[in-house]
Amino acid sequence: MEEILARVQQAFHAAFDIDPQSVLIDSTPDDIVGWDSVGHLELASCLESIFKVEFDVDELMEMENVREIVRIIQSKLN
Repeated sequence: MEEILARVQQAFHAAFDIDPQSVLIDSTPDDIVGWDSVGHLELASCLESIFKVEFDVDELMEMENVREIVRIIQSKLN
């Protein structure tokens, strides 16, 4: 999980130009400037590029916080 979280943090850095270490497992859109509906699509694109996966609409809707993002990516990589 730590390796996935580190790569998720890099996606947040790429999408929002923020310090990757500021993204915690419990971070939500309220914690991150720019993580709105448009930013969510940019983040998803960065995640897909980094992890070489594709998300469906249901998965995108479930990504309400970093913990859920990590869970969804783990399930795709297994």
